[in-house]
Amino acid sequence: MRHTLPIAPQFYVTAPQPCPYLEGRMERKLFTALQGESANRLNDSLSQQGFRRSQNVLYRPSCAECSACLSARIDVAAFTASRSQKRTLRRNADIDRRATSPWASEDQYELFRTYLDSRHADGGMADMDVFEFAAMIEETPIRSRVVEYTDTTTRALIGVSLTDVLNDGLSMVYSFYAPEMPKRSLGTYMILDHIAIAREAGLPYVYLGYWVPGSQKMGYKAKFSGLEVYMGGAWQPMTNPDAFSAETHPLSTDPIAEQVANIQLPDGCPTGR
Repeated sequence: MRHTLPIAPQFYVTAPQPCPYLEGRMERKLFTALQGESANRLNDSLSQQGFRRSQNVLYRPSCAECSACLSARIDVAAFTASRSQKRTLRRNADIDRRATSPWASEDQYELFRTYLDSRHADGGMADMDVFEFAAMIEETPIRSRVVEYTDTTTRALIGVSLTDVLNDGLSMVYSFYAPEMPKRSLGTYMILDHIAIAREAGLPYVYLGYWVPGSQKMGYKAKFSGLEVYMGGAWQPMTNPDAFSAETHPLSTDPIAEQVANIQLPDGCPTGR
């Protein structure tokens, strides 16, 4: 009888490249492959330590001289909608939500291209073709859903979120929406709806990716009450967004070896360190 030993997660660092959030900065990521029988447990564990998923990779910023990027999540129990957010919910009462398996469609890709061309024409995804888009949606080794939002009057697809289901919440991996409908505030609406989904499912958190002080692209995340950020190896409530700064000191981040040594892996998952 042949016995297969579990594969230990190996951690790597990307080469520095221009930061997409803060001008003049260089970004670097710590990452590991998401594969094997322990993929779900590894994703759950590392998501709770500030990592994000992209297809079959988990990554976390590990810039040499900057620690501005902070993983953010909403504590569902601590969230209370603001007046503006309540108006957004009322304004979008005519939207239908449908959660499906992670399969890409032509309608999704068309909306995705419209969104990128309007909002992120010079971003890293600007040249993504239909096959790369399908891979982004479909190549997932864990429990994922595509949440589609449709205008009940026109039946048009106006919003999509690729969402992972974690053991402690929902992780909004990537979202896009119709940019020609600014009055709907669809980005905010989809987050509010995911908070509602998490509440219905009894899940305590909605993971939003990274919040970056000083970046207008990420400023909207600080508008949600109950927001927590991952700092110093722990989740901390964000009480005042203005108290955070984009640190640039070379000692603001730990050495890579120390970062990897401090990563907590799930029970039964070999260390690979």
